[in-house]
Amino acid sequence: MTKTFPAVSSLAPGYRSAPLRPLRVALFSGNYDCVRDGANRALNRLVAYLLDRAGAEVRIYSPVAPQKAFASVGDIVPVRSACIPGRPEYRLAVGFTKAAREDMEAFAPDIVHLSAPDILGRQAQNYARAAGIPVVASLHTRFETYLDYYRLGLLRGPVDRYLARFYGDADHILAPTPPIRDELTARFGPDRVSIWSRGIDRALFGPARRSASFRRHLGYAPDDMVLLFFGRLVLEKGLGVFAETIAALRERGHMVRPIVIGEGPARDWLARRLPNVTFLGFLDGAALGEAVASADILINPSVTEAFGNVNLEAMASGLAIVSADVDSASALIEHGRTGLLVPPRDPGAYAAAAASLIGQPARRHLLGKAAAAAADHYRWDTILADVVGVYERLAGRDAALQYPALARQCAA
Repeated sequence: MTKTFPAVSSLAPGYRSAPLRPLRVALFSGNYDCVRDGANRALNRLVAYLLDRAGAEVRIYSPVAPQKAFASVGDIVPVRSACIPGRPEYRLAVGFTKAAREDMEAFAPDIVHLSAPDILGRQAQNYARAAGIPVVASLHTRFETYLDYYRLGLLRGPVDRYLARFYGDADHILAPTPPIRDELTARFGPDRVSIWSRGIDRALFGPARRSASFRRHLGYAPDDMVLLFFGRLVLEKGLGVFAETIAALRERGHMVRPIVIGEGPARDWLARRLPNVTFLGFLDGAALGEAVASADILINPSVTEAFGNVNLEAMASGLAIVSADVDSASALIEHGRTGLLVPPRDPGAYAAAAASLIGQPARRHLLGKAAAAAADHYRWDTILADVVGVYERLAGRDAALQYPALARQCAA
């Protein structure tokens, strides 16, 4: 006898329980734990939330390095890859191999999440679409901006067209900020784009982490003005602009000795261009929070970030910020209230803004206080729950999650 059930709309509102089975997510990454950067840290945070809080099952398909850059989360299925010439820390997947495809078929995901528009992501996307599996693509880096730093501007047209096809072929796009969401919405439609922002770990980043003993240990006097560069030491992070900014400040008579947090292949290049700098290398955990909070002004000339974790972490730490006026920064920083935004490639503008903050300590402190308060709005649990909501909608699991009694009857 055929069973009949009440319409979903007739069930008691708010009636919730567990889904029929755990959500299964296949995540494709270009370098899941090969490189310690904001994108990979966000992906690891998402996987941890899916496993620990959402009760999901996750398989990660990514190149792997002989040595991890950091302790990663989740089960990784290695895919064949090769080192990128001149950038050995990065690996390039050769594609969606037969072994990886068979593993994903056995896993039977409800969602395929692509975090990089590389050949692995593109081939996995084509396979998922043919198999009828919903595809989510998240945008983490403005890859098209890299071309200017490596004198490959002639490739801008083909790269833009490829990225448009890649994101256009996804069922849903996760954009990191409202400006990028609006840009993608204008191209692909409002129903296909939503925001995956980033959160802040208040146990690590906050004004209370500032340490006078840390500054003394590095040879800074209490009234020294400590300028901070924070990020991977690669040219596309704006290292040239940073070096010219510090040189311009010194020419104005400000004898600043910056702190640089991060590591990368351009460290020696920066050291040659910019003497009398304290290089701290990679820091993590409490040591990172202490170092960031113990600076005074963040100088962030990068134009390649899609979100700008560096800005958010400096804001949470109570620093005054001078940042490139790009979408990732303007989404976080209200100019004149929580930081200063300047023309992206103008070292003179960075120097003038930093000099104004050096000369106006009261204004500097007000900016830092307002920035720390603004950072409180970025909470990981809320942000990651929104991503899970996108997965559930695309996988058609909304009704089962909202009305599990009906789902259990249907399964009986």
